[in-house]
Amino acid sequence: MSRQVPRWQRELADAIREPEQLLRELGLDLALLPAAQAAASKFPLRVPRGFVARMHRGVPDDPLLRQVLPLALELESVSGFVADPLDEQATQAAPGVLHKYHGRALLIVTNACAVHCRYCFRREFPYTEVWAGVNQWRPALNYLASDVSLREIILSGGDPLALSNRRLGALLAALESIPHLERLRIHSRLPIILPERVDNGLLKVLLGSRLRPVLVVHANHPQEIDTTVSQTLAWLATAGVTLLNQSVLLRGVNDAATTLAALSETLFTARVLPYYLHLLDPVQGAAHFAVKESVALAIMNTLRQRLPGYLVPRLVREQPGQLAKTLVESR
Repeated sequence: MSRQVPRWQRELADAIREPEQLLRELGLDLALLPAAQAAASKFPLRVPRGFVARMHRGVPDDPLLRQVLPLALELESVSGFVADPLDEQATQAAPGVLHKYHGRALLIVTNACAVHCRYCFRREFPYTEVWAGVNQWRPALNYLASDVSLREIILSGGDPLALSNRRLGALLAALESIPHLERLRIHSRLPIILPERVDNGLLKVLLGSRLRPVLVVHANHPQEIDTTVSQTLAWLATAGVTLLNQSVLLRGVNDAATTLAALSETLFTARVLPYYLHLLDPVQGAAHFAVKESVALAIMNTLRQRLPGYLVPRLVREQPGQLAKTLVESR
């Protein structure tokens, strides 16, 4: 008897990959198609239909659509915007291991994502050179075991929840055998983009580990969090998973205090605490999303006036060579 494919994997396989299909689905002018196809030839389109269903039909500036629709602007060369804005390859300590900060290391476990965000800082990432594939974790695990200063392992990608429960469980079992590791942090957009990914099998994997799980989801706009997403996040929290959110400040998407305040309130209703609001990493192809630091600081000032402190994310930027993220504050 063949094994039944989980619903989330079927939804992922059915994701929209062609710009024309996306434009027709949303009733948008096909005059946008040539530019979208040109940009998608450099960085492919991918977006699950459930996320598309949260977009407003006929609105080319919809904040969710803007995050995924390829644009001609991506093809422009802009000074200061480069392929590896965080110089991550310089921090590779073993295949798949990026070791930037004290006490924690990051393990790139897959190159797969449920959605291709146009502002992604790894859109130019050389996964074939850096990624520790499913059958190639041993050198990475040996490195993690050799550094007793490590307390936390961070799973990244791609999206680590693109791994099946079986493969994720096998990886966690290997990580649990490293005695000095205490916490497991997973950065994932899947619970937002494809809430079907959170199933009983995933909860069993996360809660069955001796490593305390922290899940950092990635939502940029309150429209992303519909009823199903909110219920899914609350289910995770009730089960005992610590939930945080990080956003990227994006021009034309969430560069307004009213939007970010609504996002924080919506997240809290779903049992998620705002964590970081990142200034855009200057990756090649994403300059049109950049928000000036002065504008970001003004937005943060308004947020502090409108929200309790625990609902105000920290405005940060990541800089190559620094031993921690840089807090962006008024001078």
